Formats: sequence, C-alpha cells, structure tokens
Amino acid sequence: MPLFGRGEDRRERSAADREAARLERERRRAQREGRPLPEEPAEPSARDEAPPAEPPLPDAPPSGADEPSPDDPPLRDDPSPGEPPLRDELSPDEPPPDDPPARGEARHDETPMHEDAPVHDGDDFGDDDEPRWAPFDDEPADDEPEAVDLPSEPAPDPRPEPEPPWPDPAPEPEPVPGGPRREPVDPQSTQPLEPVGAIHARRTVSLPRPQTEELGHHTDSWDRPIGTVRVSRGDYQAQPGAPGMPPHRNIGVQKTRRRWLRRFVVLLLILALAAVAVFAFMLYQPFHGKGYDAVVVKIPPGSSAGDIGKLLSSKGVVESGFFFALRARVDGDRSKLQAGTYTLKKSMPYKDALAALTQAPKAAPTIDVTLPEGPSRRELAPRVKAAGVRGSYIAASASSKLLRPRTYGAPKATRSLEGFLFPDTYELRSRTATAKALVNLQLRRFKSEFAKVDLKRARRKHLSRYDVLIIASMIEREAQVPKDRRLISAVIYNRLQKGIPLGIDATLRYRLNNWSRALRESELNIDSDFNTRRRIGLPPTPIGNPGLASIQAAADPANVKYLFYVVKPCGNGAHAFSTTDAQFQKDVAAYNRARDKRGGKDPSRC
Repeated sequence: MPLFGRGEDRRERSAADREAARLERERRRAQREGRPLPEEPAEPSARDEAPPAEPPLPDAPPSGADEPSPDDPPLRDDPSPGEPPLRDELSPDEPPPDDPPARGEARHDETPMHEDAPVHDGDDFGDDDEPRWAPFDDEPADDEPEAVDLPSEPAPDPRPEPEPPWPDPAPEPEPVPGGPRREPVDPQSTQPLEPVGAIHARRTVSLPRPQTEELGHHTDSWDRPIGTVRVSRGDYQAQPGAPGMPPHRNIGVQKTRRRWLRRFVVLLLILALAAVAVFAFMLYQPFHGKGYDAVVVKIPPGSSAGDIGKLLSSKGVVESGFFFALRARVDGDRSKLQAGTYTLKKSMPYKDALAALTQAPKAAPTIDVTLPEGPSRRELAPRVKAAGVRGSYIAASASSKLLRPRTYGAPKATRSLEGFLFPDTYELRSRTATAKALVNLQLRRFKSEFAKVDLKRARRKHLSRYDVLIIASMIEREAQVPKDRRLISAVIYNRLQKGIPLGIDATLRYRLNNWSRALRESELNIDSDFNTRRRIGLPPTPIGNPGLASIQAAADPANVKYLFYVVKPCGNGAHAFSTTDAQFQKDVAAYNRARDKRGGKDPSRC
C-alpha cells in the first residue's frame, strides 16, 4: 500500500533523481533564508556533446523518504577530497548562510510557505491563471535549458551488492537528442511539479503533502489522508462520512450498552401497558356476573363515596371499596348517591351498584302485626299467622337467646316466654317476616319498656320482677277500664297479705284455654296450680302478656283495703269493689239479676 500518492504511475527513483531533488531543496532553502544563490553552471551550447550515460545506480526502496535518511552522511558545505562538487562553490566574499529555520517556522520578511508545498493540478489556478507558486527568479524559464552537474561515478564496491527484496524496475529509455522530452513521473506525489530545467537530467520531485495547515497555507482543498494503516484487535471498518460510506453510522459495531438500554425501556413500556390494562379490567369488570343472594344495606345520610364503598365491601356487595369510589368518580355519580335502605346483591359489579344507589330507595313491602295487651301466646299464634308471618309462633316463643326468664326470678322449670312478649304493633319486611323475627322484636321492646317501671313498693312486699309480671298479666285480664287497674292490683296485694285465695277465674281459663264459654262446676273444682279458687298465692306463670300500664299498676297498687270485686251491671266494664263479704254478696246478687233479665247474657254493657 503506497504511503503517498495514488500509486498507479509509481516507479522507482534513481540516484540522479534523488540528487536532483536534494539540489532543488538546497536552492529553495537558500532563497527562503535570504542567502545568495549559487551560480548555475553555464548553459551548454547546442554543439556540446551530451553527457555520458549515467551508470545505473541501485534504486532506493519504495517507501524511502524524500529527505536523506538518518543513515546518510550529513550535508557539508565543503566537499571532501576526491568527491566531486555538488554545485558551484560560493565566492569567498559571500557570507555563510544562516542556519535554516526549523520545520514549520516562518520568516517575518517573507510570506510563509511550506518547503514541501505541492503544486496544484494544471487546471486548478486562481483568477490570474497562474500556478500556486512560480519558479524562483534565478530559475531559467521553461524554454531555457539548465545545466546540472551530476556527481561522478562512485568507485565500485568490492563487496557483492545485496539483492533488493523488490524487483528492479525496467530502465527508462535514454532520451533521444533533438527529440521530444518526456516529463518524469513522481511516484510520491499525486500531482507532478512543473519541470525546473529543460534538460532531461534535471528532475523535479514533490515531497509529501503536509497534513497540517500552516500559516498562510490553506490546504483543505487538496489535503488527503496519507493512508495510515490502523492497527486494532478487530477488523478495521470505515467510519461514517468516509469515501463510499453513508454520513450516518450504519456498520455492525456492537453496542451492547445501548442495546440493553433499549431493551430495558421496551420492558418498562410493556409492564406499564400491562399495568394499565389490569387496572382498567378491575375498574370496569367487563366479564363480571350480576351477583347472587339478597343483601339489605342501609346507607347513612351524608355518607361519601368512599364511606359507601367501604360499607358495601364489608357487606360483600362489591369487591373493592376503593374501585367503587373511583368508578363513581370516573362516571360522575359521586354527587348522585342517596341515603336509605337498599336491597342489593352480593358480588355486584360496580356499574349495577351505582345504578341502584343513585336512585331513591324503593319502599320494601312490609307486614304489620298488631298484638294486643293480655292474650297468651297460644291466643296470639293464629293472629300472627293470619298477618302473613312465616313460621311457628308457639315454637319461636318457647325460648330465645335474647332473654332468659330466670334472670327475672322465674322458676327453673319455666319453659316459655309467656309474659315477656310485649304487645304492640310491629312492622316486618315481607322478605324477613318470620315468627322468630317477631319474637325478637317483642323481647327487645319488653326490655326497653320494663326498664321504665318503678319496683320499690314491690320489693318492700318481697315480690320479684317475675311476680310483678304475673300480677300484671292477671290485671290485664280482669280490668276493663283503666281506673280499675290499680284497684284490682290492691285487691291482689291485700289477699296475698291476708293469705286468702285470689279466686280469679282467668287463671283457670288460661289453664283450660277457654276464653269464650262459661266455666262448668267441674272445671271450677279441678286440682291445678292455676285454680286460684282452691290454691293460695300466685299462679306459676303469667297468664298472658301485659302492657306497660298493667305492669306499672302491678308494681304500684292503690292504697285501699278492698278484698272483693265483681262486674258492675251496665258499668261498661267497670267493677264494684268491697271490703266485706256481705257487701260483695249484694254486688253478686245485683249482677245475677241483670244477667237473668238479659236472658243469660253479659250485663256489663247496657
């Protein structure tokens, strides 16, 4: 690979060519340094004989530099004895030349110029159509031949001449006198210099072009790389912008770091898209079912979307309270959520739950069950069933975890909740209207109402809360008008105090479950704890379910000494009270006359 030039027309330089180049450099250096130029030898006349043919010298290797190598002897001003003069001697009166400036330095008294500045192609001139630099003043014109003294033939070396490692080039043909001259080709330059002399012996050599720009020399239009071979661990590949290569990088250089960075960015992008897809799937629930099983949810007034979402999530209506609130925000339904009682489903999609909660709650169908004061649970069972309540009221009222009768002083053998089933009107939803639900409502109401009763006087009489409840159940059965409640309670208290049987037929009717027909004589004489005509004291259980007024009358009886009472004829349910048996018998006779007069019918209401 040639170091300089194109290499197509390359040929080996002879010793004469190198010597001519050296003389030319000496002359140019003297001109730059301001030294007098040595006189050129006289131009030979036409009749002078041509110089003898120069014996061929061994050629220098192709890669030799233009300047003398370090192994060559340095140039001397005076030739050594026996050595032919290279050029005319300077006259004794001429001053010795100054030391040449260093390479790259320029003199202040002349225009800087590189000593190896090349000559442009013949067609690349400026506006004045002249070469970049012209021959010096002392150079002869192109049409004037210049005589050059060539060195004498050196003495032959007795040692055998080593064979060069490259083939000898073919010798150039000798010029024919008077024929056309042939310009020598410089193998080390891309463009030959203009010939300096007109004779064939004068050679013009161009040195390698400088690779840097010096002051005054703009070389960007003709500088070319010197062809340096790049040595690396891998195969050399041209860089972008080189001849024949695109302006951008398009070569197979491994860029592992950038490749991993791109892969990481792509991976992050894929993960982000997957996260967005999963988030949208969980928010909109495209394949979610409609839900199952009814759930009653009560939305408190003033609840926010987040509060409602948490409530629905705890009830199992929706999967996530967060996504419910977010879906309400996305759909613009946060301000449309309403309070109330709703019947929803478990595992509902967010869309259906929002659609239900943004509408006014529908009034659920209800069942109203009215339970009057006094009747026993066996009497109430048909009424409860007729109201539409599902289930057995007798079985549901036998026991409950909400209330234990023993805590109120009931005997251990008590097997029912008689007396604790507080009478009132109860509203049940049709979906949940069961006998158990009704009993639970009655027990809760009893606890709240019984807590209002003052039991101080009953405790002074050594009566338990369960005894008060039994007395209240008898008062509820006997009293027909409110003013008689406390009077009947006083009669019961006075008889208990004196140890007289109560003689209340309502207890026996409870035992016989006979509340409509008249009692027979045989029924009045049966042996039962509920037959208060023959037994002293209170019956074992309440005979019905009293209301609050009767309970209060049982806890606080009237301060009277009555021991007897009977229905007053045409008294609209009122009773006639007496302290003695004689007065009581008179009242009984009056009642019988009124009944007989009415044909055996009840004379209480006329």
